[in-house]
Amino acid sequence: MISFRPMQENEFSRYTDYFVSDYAHEISENYGLSLSDSLKQAQETIETSFPQGPLTESETLLCIIKSDEVIGYLWYRPDQNNKSVYIYDFHILPDQQGHGYGKQALQTLEENLSQQGFKHIKLRVAADNTRAQHVYEASGFRVTGINMNKTI
Repeated sequence: MISFRPMQENEFSRYTDYFVSDYAHEISENYGLSLSDSLKQAQETIETSFPQGPLTESETLLCIIKSDEVIGYLWYRPDQNNKSVYIYDFHILPDQQGHGYGKQALQTLEENLSQQGFKHIKLRVAADNTRAQHVYEASGFRVTGINMNKTI
């Protein structure tokens, strides 16, 4: 069974190490920036999004738990006015992938958010991340637009 718990202060640096590296590679690959510039942008995203670390009130940063073990991370921002949440990061650790935990986590998230009165879950997924696209589509998400970019 999959559950969530708030990320603890002592886990935040492990999360940011993963996030900055992963996001920087996505930025570099999808937007053609140098890895150095991409790392700066990813680090800035974390610093501006989490000025109080995992205790930042506007953000929800959770550990995904299975059998008392952290198997992934979930970062979303709730929007009470629109009864929606926007997922900024959803990650199952590499050694835990391929077991259906991502789909289970999304189902648990949906149930939890529905009980809190939320009506929509939104997110963006990179065009080349077919694994994530499959998980989201299998979980009932549908494409609502396409992001496009052109380097000039």
